Amino acid sequence: MEGILITLLRTVISFMILAVVTFIIGKHINSHKNHYSFALSVTIGASIANMGFDTNLRFIEMFISFWALIGLYYMLMVLSSNSRKLRRWISGRPTVFIENGKILDHNMQKTKFSLDDLNQLLREKEVFDITQVEYAVLEVSGQLSILKKEAFQPTTKSDLSLSSTPSALPVEVIMEGEIILKDTDPTYTKEWILQQCRNRGLEVRDVYFAVINSKGNLFIDAYDDHIVSPTDIE
Repeated sequence: MEGILITLLRTVISFMILAVVTFIIGKHINSHKNHYSFALSVTIGASIANMGFDTNLRFIEMFISFWALIGLYYMLMVLSSNSRKLRRWISGRPTVFIENGKILDHNMQKTKFSLDDLNQLLREKEVFDITQVEYAVLEVSGQLSILKKEAFQPTTKSDLSLSSTPSALPVEVIMEGEIILKDTDPTYTKEWILQQCRNRGLEVRDVYFAVINSKGNLFIDAYDDHIVSPTDIE
């Protein structure tokens, strides 16, 4: 009887701990579907299960181990939020499978993807003809993102006033107050980016994110959004 009560108590406490942890970092884990968050979620599940049901392991030791794991994850989360290089090391980088309508077989070989795998992912995106695809990118989550050729893209109201121009992937030029120099080119130079910021009364350090969209227009989001009462919905 005593063993049943101990197991029941451990299970209740473990569930409460899991609920607290899910409230703190659950959104972050769910939104960042990569090998790192997958490994963490599996480890959390195993730790909670052992805490709740394995009476051969001391609860206090499992409790300390569990919170050490959460603390390590939270520390890396804070550090990676301020370092793009660390984010790439932890989360990995997307892989381009199709560029300008051409299949990049060397990228597929590096990720051990076959043409059958690629065709399956395309069908899941409701694309049954690979020749309709301009770009296809395998995200770190394992999902495939695609951009169809312009002739096969759905028509929108804005298309009626636009000339037919080749589509291109958006280019990120500023992230977290720093110019991404590798994304600059003879058209969008560092000096051009600086001038565009000045035209808006901003310095580069004031810009949280800036991207050149597929139509060649520059979008800038500053750190100061000038919103007096921002929406905060949990």
